[in-house]
Amino acid sequence: MAKEKGRKLIAQNKKARHDYHILDTYECGLVLMGTEVKSLRQGRASLVDGFVQIDGHEAWLHNVHVPEYSQGTWTNHSARRKRKLLMHRAEIDKLESKSQETGHTIVPLVLYFKDGRAKVEIALAKGKKEYDKRQTLREKQDRREAERAVSAAKRRQRA
Repeated sequence: MAKEKGRKLIAQNKKARHDYHILDTYECGLVLMGTEVKSLRQGRASLVDGFVQIDGHEAWLHNVHVPEYSQGTWTNHSARRKRKLLMHRAEIDKLESKSQETGHTIVPLVLYFKDGRAKVEIALAKGKKEYDKRQTLREKQDRREAERAVSAAKRRQRA
């Protein structure tokens, strides 16, 4: 069997970018069971309620939903079990110290396969206030309207 190359997206947490200011991102490996890998290869997962917790100098991914593998037997995994993240000790120590500051948390952003291995991109994040969320939406809408105006002006010039 040929080895996979490139990056294949499995799941994305778009709500995290809306709810948090992303301060720093990290790419981590995951310790998975065989049925979890097969379920992920089918493109089925959800990062919506996920978060990372550091216990005893180990990073753990909690509340990420990987549904049971449909052809699995009694060896199937539980859908919301905690999964160990594979990171360097220095990265874990840095994350642990930063995440203990008030208002900081660690959230998963993207789950994907990179060259055949399951990876998760996690972020050190600070929660946004409600007015920050409205401001972000307003900026996004203004940017979209400006792009529309520019493209309409270009179309008028060509005609």
